Amino acid sequence: MRPERLFACALLALGIALAGCRQDMHDQPRLKPLRESEFFRDGSGARPIPAHTVARGNLRADTVFYTGKWADGQLADGLPPQVPFGRALLERGRDRYGVFCAPCHDSAGTARGMVVRRGFKQPTSFHDPRLREARLGHFVDVMTNGFGAMSSYASQIPPEDRWAIAAYVRALQLAEHAPVAELSAEDRERLAASGANP
Repeated sequence: MRPERLFACALLALGIALAGCRQDMHDQPRLKPLRESEFFRDGSGARPIPAHTVARGNLRADTVFYTGKWADGQLADGLPPQVPFGRALLERGRDRYGVFCAPCHDSAGTARGMVVRRGFKQPTSFHDPRLREARLGHFVDVMTNGFGAMSSYASQIPPEDRWAIAAYVRALQLAEHAPVAELSAEDRERLAASGANP
């Protein structure tokens, strides 16, 4: 027999032998959550958390950062320590506001976004006196838990971005209602040149 034919026959025999050797890794024994198990004495497949276990990574013990509220339920009045205020925060807030908030609240925060113009219930303008006086944590709380017709955005907007959006909303409010006397001389000149009535 020629060596090429012998090699081909050996490969064919090896292929047939391997095809018949099935390891059933796709159907191996495993525990399904909350199902019975014969492995444990109590018959339960779900195991209780060991005493004195400390969660790692997603403990979320900092209630202010994750919810906008202190442990006693009071709304935070400023940014938490892990959210430093600065230009980068406001730019991130403006970007995320444009994605998640502007469809309803519009880019100026006057609550006349495209979704509202197409029939969705109009939210309160961010320039309403009640919201201008609201604590910063209020906006984070509303994004976290929803309010009225607005559903929760907690699964879509991470906590640091909720704070960035809240800071940007406060910047929108301040920009809309800034006293002319607090503007720099250069800004007052630009305002006068624009023909705006202060």
